[in-house]
Amino acid sequence: MPQQQTRVWTIRELMTFAIDHLRRHGIADARLNVELLLSYTLHCQRINLYTNFDKPLTSDELRAFRTLYERRLNREPVQYIVESVSFMGLQLKVDRRALVPRPETETLVEQTMLACQRHAGANAVLILEVGTGCGNIAVALAKFVRNAFIRSIDISSEALEVARLNAEAHGVQERISCEQADVFGSLETLVPQPFDLLVSNPPYVALDEWGGLQEEIRNYEPKLAVTDMSDGYRFHRRIIELAPRLLREGGEVLLEVGFGQSERVTDMMKAAGFSDLSVTPDLQGVPRVAVGSCPARPRDSGAAD
Repeated sequence: MPQQQTRVWTIRELMTFAIDHLRRHGIADARLNVELLLSYTLHCQRINLYTNFDKPLTSDELRAFRTLYERRLNREPVQYIVESVSFMGLQLKVDRRALVPRPETETLVEQTMLACQRHAGANAVLILEVGTGCGNIAVALAKFVRNAFIRSIDISSEALEVARLNAEAHGVQERISCEQADVFGSLETLVPQPFDLLVSNPPYVALDEWGGLQEEIRNYEPKLAVTDMSDGYRFHRRIIELAPRLLREGGEVLLEVGFGQSERVTDMMKAAGFSDLSVTPDLQGVPRVAVGSCPARPRDSGAAD
């Protein structure tokens, strides 16, 4: 990044320099990163950068961009720097309190939307989401499925604060209930309301894989939102165990899985008596979403814990 000098930098010159510089530092999607940082600095849309290529930057603008740019060079995720992420075409607030939503999770939302259609006979589709993070899944479902009502739980009170802000920003707060809860603790408050669907993008990175992750993840994203501190299947096992006690008969479980995990997760669901099992790949062709219908079991009167 150029030091402050007497020369004047135009948008074109600064973008050309910064994109090449990021690439040489091994940062992927360098052009997108620079577009996001510069449009955030100039308070404009990305397209406006290209329609104002020859606009000179003031010293204050250059200084502000430099501050953001150096944060990216230090491997801070660009989404945290600009405090925004695009998910399912929605702009959502995100910061270090919650995991950055990934594009592959859009496949989970799409499959959940299809499951909502299968339950369209009801006046409302009741969804339990385990691990809401910034609320991206819940907000997208509430925006695109008019009769969806979502109860979202997360162990992190800070993540829930972000989720509530996103629900309010998109006007769906009346159909999303954000509650602090530990899926490994007592879930008795959830039992009185049988749900139609249980959806989750749980932490599924094994603890022994943590050290090999990108610096952006290891140094900035909430560790407990990434790894289950175990073998990568701890949350999947727990959700499969609890589902029959939380879902109505014929309810479905939709789980995001990591690379190479789909077969083991579907085997766990099959062993637990789930039927109509399927796995859907994401846009990269990676098996990403495991779906199964919950086995019918007598519902006990005790708490699920």
